[in-house]
Amino acid sequence: MSKSGSSRWVVLAGPMPSRGYQPLLYVETWGWLSRYLPRLPALLLNGPKFQAPFSELLREARVEDPFLRNWIDYLCFVLQALAADEHPSAPVAYMVSDMYTSGAVLDYPKGGMGALVDALVRGLEKHGGRIRYGSHVDSVMVDGRAKGVRLKNGQEIRAREAVVSNASVWDTARLLPESTWSAPMPKECGSFMHLHLGLRAEGLPTDMPLHYSVIRDWKEPIDATGNVVIISVPSVVNPDLAPPGRHCLHAYLAATEPWELWQSLDRRSPEYAELKRRRAEPLFEAVERAVPGARERIDVELIGSPLTHARFNRRHAGTYGPLMPSDAGMLPGPSTPVEGLFCCGDSTFPGIGVPAASGFSAANALLSVEKHLEALDAMRIP
Repeated sequence: MSKSGSSRWVVLAGPMPSRGYQPLLYVETWGWLSRYLPRLPALLLNGPKFQAPFSELLREARVEDPFLRNWIDYLCFVLQALAADEHPSAPVAYMVSDMYTSGAVLDYPKGGMGALVDALVRGLEKHGGRIRYGSHVDSVMVDGRAKGVRLKNGQEIRAREAVVSNASVWDTARLLPESTWSAPMPKECGSFMHLHLGLRAEGLPTDMPLHYSVIRDWKEPIDATGNVVIISVPSVVNPDLAPPGRHCLHAYLAATEPWELWQSLDRRSPEYAELKRRRAEPLFEAVERAVPGARERIDVELIGSPLTHARFNRRHAGTYGPLMPSDAGMLPGPSTPVEGLFCCGDSTFPGIGVPAASGFSAANALLSVEKHLEALDAMRIP
């Protein structure tokens, strides 16, 4: 695993349960069930609503204000690249609840995302885990079941219990022997345009917010190409991320850039450079709109295309993830067509934007119910 997220494999050690894969909701005693019994009626009653479009909940609640409906469309789009009339309700409800609970704040980790990665590494190593950096996976070894992974340097790492992939469904299937993956592939979301800037801070407001969202035209569909630009200036809350007197800024167009425009281009060609500059123009325009004067203060400028996104993030077609409107059904859970191979990440339920939930599901599939409840108790989760 690397801190950049470029390698996405974990090999877990330990004896395989004699009964094989244990379902997420498998219950062995009435005592375990009784813990959650009070919540069960509401779950059964509202269960069908979880997969229904979020717009149906808005209709039930009689939400008719145009701005509020636009805002909900925006929230749905930035979560899973779908508008409210196509977006499954469960992930949106989770996000809205998290954002609008009394006292909720938008947290920013001191030290940036790297600090979160470092904390996870400390936790894993504290419990006997080991991380290999720069260890690129060439294939998953399968002999009736997933036996481990083979690295590009030829080294083999054997799994005593299971292999867990955090790569996308397309990239996971590519690393398996031919014809091993039998499940259908979902449709892909679009890709990204990225803009990383180093700005001279002199003359810019001292009270700039951390995040901006720029919507070019509310009359256009929220998922129209280039319509939504997300901007972050993390150095306003964490000055150590930039040199003195400078700001670092990241802007991106998510899930709307067509891969087809880029897939045949050579990254070293003049045609690629020209297209990259042209397709990044909406990003520059949005940055200037959010931070007037930013464009004339640029010291460092890096433009990323779908080819960049595919290369550095090991992403099939540079995609944001699976495009799964509510009528397409639910994404699969952690189990796969290959025994001993589990998946987590944006290609598993609940999908893009709620990544930790799929990791919990993969861990839960490998743990006994007793161990799972012990972990919940340790975290004081009822």
